[in-house]
Amino acid sequence: MARRTQAEELFDTELTDLPPDMRWREWMGRVEAVIFASPKPVDRETLARVVGRDCSLDLLIADIRDELRGRPYELVSVAGGWQHRTKKSFAVAIRTATGLGGTDSKALSQSESLVLLCIGYFQPITRAELGKVFGKEISRDTIGHLRKLGFIAAGPRSPQPGAPYTYVTTPKFLSVFGLASLRDLPDIEKLEDAGLLTKDNLLAVDVPIGIDDNEDEEVSQDVVDEPNVSDGLEP
Repeated sequence: MARRTQAEELFDTELTDLPPDMRWREWMGRVEAVIFASPKPVDRETLARVVGRDCSLDLLIADIRDELRGRPYELVSVAGGWQHRTKKSFAVAIRTATGLGGTDSKALSQSESLVLLCIGYFQPITRAELGKVFGKEISRDTIGHLRKLGFIAAGPRSPQPGAPYTYVTTPKFLSVFGLASLRDLPDIEKLEDAGLLTKDNLLAVDVPIGIDDNEDEEVSQDVVDEPNVSDGLEP
């Protein structure tokens, strides 16, 4: 553990010498500065280090969001934390000016998107189990591409014979698709009722077929670090 500097040890989080209004404004500034400076979502535990013990982070975040109304960026809850992101309505302007913007999700084919969707809902799940869902074997290339993009990672080994690796989604998956947690995934029954997720749809998709069942080689590949991506960009 890195040694704390003297300034850090003397850092005043309680701010008891300030009037309540000024104390609250200082806490708001600290929290927004920490979030702004971070390349990835900042969790509650991290933010709690710069405010008083009795400070309500939820109320603080709400006040920061209120102050950002009318600005081209906002404070969103993603991947178990908070992050500044430009509003979707400015995506075209950003792409026009810089060529930047959009998400890695655009790099996915329809079949890869459905495989990722299944992993999201049924994780931890093995490649063989995915094959049963689609009625055909899922190729290692499909799994490898999802891993390279950082959307999935190796999970615990399955209790099945041979103890194959399972696959789970990553914090980047939550971040890119704007989810605070997996609980924010659309209700699977609603998707089925809307006809968006049916057995016929899954079987109709041309999913690349795999012929190699060696899961150990797949999970040895490195997973890329999670970048800060969204429909817009951080301010």
